[in-house]
Amino acid sequence: MALLDDVIDANGGIARWNSLSRFTLHLSVGGTLFSSAGRAREFKDVIAEGSTRTQSIRFTGITGGDRSGSFQPDAITIESVDGEVLQTWSNPDLAFDAGPQVLADELHLIFFCGVTIWNYLTTPFLLARPDVVVEELPSWGEGIETWRRLRAQLPPKLVTFAGEQIFYFDENALQRRTDHDLFGMKVAHYSWAHESFDGIVVPTLRRSQTRQPDGTVNAKPVLIDVEIFDASFE
Repeated sequence: MALLDDVIDANGGIARWNSLSRFTLHLSVGGTLFSSAGRAREFKDVIAEGSTRTQSIRFTGITGGDRSGSFQPDAITIESVDGEVLQTWSNPDLAFDAGPQVLADELHLIFFCGVTIWNYLTTPFLLARPDVVVEELPSWGEGIETWRRLRAQLPPKLVTFAGEQIFYFDENALQRRTDHDLFGMKVAHYSWAHESFDGIVVPTLRRSQTRQPDGTVNAKPVLIDVEIFDASFE
């Protein structure tokens, strides 16, 4: 598909992406979903290390720096700074229709952040997987800009917030927005401030807000706020 090819090329190219296997991020994650669950500071100033090829992330420095949390589709763990396993959740299943109050539980919060950051970082290359079905939709007017769109059907074996998502790309083929349902809400995730790290272009700021039936977005509340301070790939 021409649009997806343009997007992949604009973000570093499939050959460069396929040559990589690991990433490291220095980031903060917050927003009203976190503060309303009593977890406003849980993911401030943390290190996320993970695989580009499988859904796996380890967060170091959560809860003010005294714990680590690991996300994989079949297990969530919380560990002390010296590696002692404190809590484990095997075969997790975060019910995204249950409401954001589940994020008050730390294991659920790590699951949520693992899904959020892994899918955020691996897009748009994720859309080139053979088990992802994409189709181009009519363009969308965002202010004075025109953004092109792809609808993606994601496979059930991939842990995501929603099986169907819509991705928006600006005139430079950079991802600027993603729409899907979350906790019973219609949500739009905006991304900007793109930077190149080791040949891969990453949006370093992301903000998630609720959207109206016509696709327009409510300025408040900011559900999720992500800032990436630094990134590296190998």
